[in-house]
Amino acid sequence: MTRRLLLIRTIVLLTTILGLNYIVWRWLFSVNWPAWWIAVPLVIAETYSLIDSLLFGLGMWRLKERGDPPPAPEGRTVDVFITTYNEPIELVMTTARAAKEIRYPHRTWILDDGNRPEMRAAAEAEGIGIITRSADWVGMPRHAKAGNLNNALLATEGEFLLILDADQIPKPEILDRTLGYFTDEQMALVQTPQWFVNVPESDPLGSQAPLFYGPIQQGKDGWNAAFFCGSNAVIRREALMQLGVSRYASEVEIGVHKALRTAKKVIREARKQLSPDETLVRDALDAILLDIGRARKELAEGEALFDVTYRFQQRLTGIRRELVRADLEAVQADLAVVAELGVLGGEGGDSLATISDEALDQMAHRDWSPLGAVETVQALVNAVDVDRGGEAQPIMPLATISVTEDMATCMRLHGLGWRTAYHDEVLAVGLAPEDLQTMLTQRLRWAQGTVQVLFRENPLTQKRLSWAQRLMYFATMWSYLSGFAAIVYIAAPVVYLTIGVLPVQAISTEFFIRLVPFLVVNQLLFFVVAAGRPTWRGQQYSLALFPVWIKSFTSAFGNVFLGRSLDFAVTPKTKRADESLRWDLVRPQLWAMGLLAAGAVIGVVRLAVGQATWLGTVFNIVWVVFDLVIFSVIIQAVRYRGFGDAADVPEVARGGASS
Repeated sequence: MTRRLLLIRTIVLLTTILGLNYIVWRWLFSVNWPAWWIAVPLVIAETYSLIDSLLFGLGMWRLKERGDPPPAPEGRTVDVFITTYNEPIELVMTTARAAKEIRYPHRTWILDDGNRPEMRAAAEAEGIGIITRSADWVGMPRHAKAGNLNNALLATEGEFLLILDADQIPKPEILDRTLGYFTDEQMALVQTPQWFVNVPESDPLGSQAPLFYGPIQQGKDGWNAAFFCGSNAVIRREALMQLGVSRYASEVEIGVHKALRTAKKVIREARKQLSPDETLVRDALDAILLDIGRARKELAEGEALFDVTYRFQQRLTGIRRELVRADLEAVQADLAVVAELGVLGGEGGDSLATISDEALDQMAHRDWSPLGAVETVQALVNAVDVDRGGEAQPIMPLATISVTEDMATCMRLHGLGWRTAYHDEVLAVGLAPEDLQTMLTQRLRWAQGTVQVLFRENPLTQKRLSWAQRLMYFATMWSYLSGFAAIVYIAAPVVYLTIGVLPVQAISTEFFIRLVPFLVVNQLLFFVVAAGRPTWRGQQYSLALFPVWIKSFTSAFGNVFLGRSLDFAVTPKTKRADESLRWDLVRPQLWAMGLLAAGAVIGVVRLAVGQATWLGTVFNIVWVVFDLVIFSVIIQAVRYRGFGDAADVPEVARGGASS
């Protein structure tokens, strides 16, 4: 263990002890219950922040600094994928030309999801491969960037894939510095930093992420949980294809079992309604129950899903023909009920058997005519599309359950037992947003994608992940809840300064003795793990973008649970032409700043007229000033007019120094 890691672990332990000491005391002894409407939200927000700190500390506990990578093995085949949709042709070609010059032998491909003739002409003129969607995708869900990559996977053969966004210009040594990790046969992915050349040192839009592309990813790497970030990563094809096949098989099996369980209930309900003299129909329904049991037994014994479902459907078809003669008049009415329940419809990301559980429950308990029940059973089994006819291709290695494909894909790879690595060296440089609107679009999409994964595949419930891996993924998702905590941190000082209501029983010496050491040690942890990297901008934006984080949760919830659309927005790679100051984009933050400032003024007035205490007023005004300093980044962001001359590009972009 290095001295630095020992120091980090010591600070993590202190942070944990001091944080738990403070928050337990807050819950047990200092909540001002008569003012529960502000006191309880504040202590919940503080608890959230403590958990966030503890999750961060857990990551730092095994921070891994890998140093120089192993040498790249010879003779491996590599496909370099450059994903694009509507980016300028020359921008894409700049990246493609740089990719072509990568030293390690490879093939360069432009994946043009816009299918532009001019893009094809430019690529072919310089001997660069180009891949567009096959005809199989016509009229099918496209799944944005994940679909683009999945399409290219089936059109190429390289053992390894280097994935680059259209603006991420690779350095010639990128494969030489990453392929060596794959001598470990269980290594599925190597992620490198994303670093942007068009960002000034002040970084007003918070585009650089030196804490994430550094200590945070290194900490996750220590727990084998460093994850794919969408670009600047090398992936083993075998791992992706194994993932695609395993997901396909497991999801079809789940769908078949779900359909057979419900079918059994439907047939039993229909059988209960038979009169004693309907022996022919009873025998037919008993035969179906026997076939359902046989199918489930065959599946349990490992027989092929396609064979089992095909045989079941054939036997069911024969029984249905017999029942038609007995129940012809009721067919149309029962089929109408089936249509109303939407047996064959639904939304569900990349699930193969999207049958509404509510609809299944209703079907299992309604009154069924015998033929209507058989028709429903057949519809249920047909709804499980073994051939995946509702998709362009049956195997989808990259996850399509969110508007960002990276995190979910990597989490699934970890669930299969694959390993990943984070190589902390800038090996490709890209373009960051140069205006506030583009930045907000980008951050919202990132957050929405992460929250979609949380709602659809909560890492805490993924049994094939280790508990450390579950917590490392959950930590990233948990961080986006900061938007809700921010509202409380804005409201609490304003409430006291304006109407004198304290969320704590008293601002006492005991309060400060418990709070201040925790805050100091917590910031010390950031300072030590950052090792000179700037972290303040990231801390500002975690609070200042609170409306974006809140919207990401509400919109992702609406998409996952209410079926509302959630459009994929490609981050523009060029500056918007509009030169006006877009204060409207940060209206909630401006309101928050106004309330904070007004609260401070009112607090001073109340103190002057003897309606407030010195200690309470000073403490809350300091709190207000801190919040205003945090929000000041929004003013800089609105006024930012884009990056200056190319001469302003920092040295790391030219020289390839480690980030």
